[in-house]
Amino acid sequence: MAKAESDRTTLDLFEYDKRPGRPKTNPLPRELQLKINKRNQLKRDKARGLKRVEFKVSSELYQALNDMAEEQNMSRSALIEIILQEKLATKR
Repeated sequence: MAKAESDRTTLDLFEYDKRPGRPKTNPLPRELQLKINKRNQLKRDKARGLKRVEFKVSSELYQALNDMAEEQNMSRSALIEIILQEKLATKR
């Protein structure tokens, strides 16, 4: 049976055709990749002696922190750490 190049309804005839686009590089589903990446990040942080701290702030404060961090070319996390260190230093 001949196949027409425009016919894409019979997928089994085209399973070995090269398709445009980026090839799949990881056999795991995306959700599992994200879990593994997060686990690895936490391990790296732990090895560097970092501890995780979470807190909620208003959207205005969040935006102000983002803007200030962008102005100083640093991450928001690094900026918050500096602010906390400065506050602790003045308290002593």
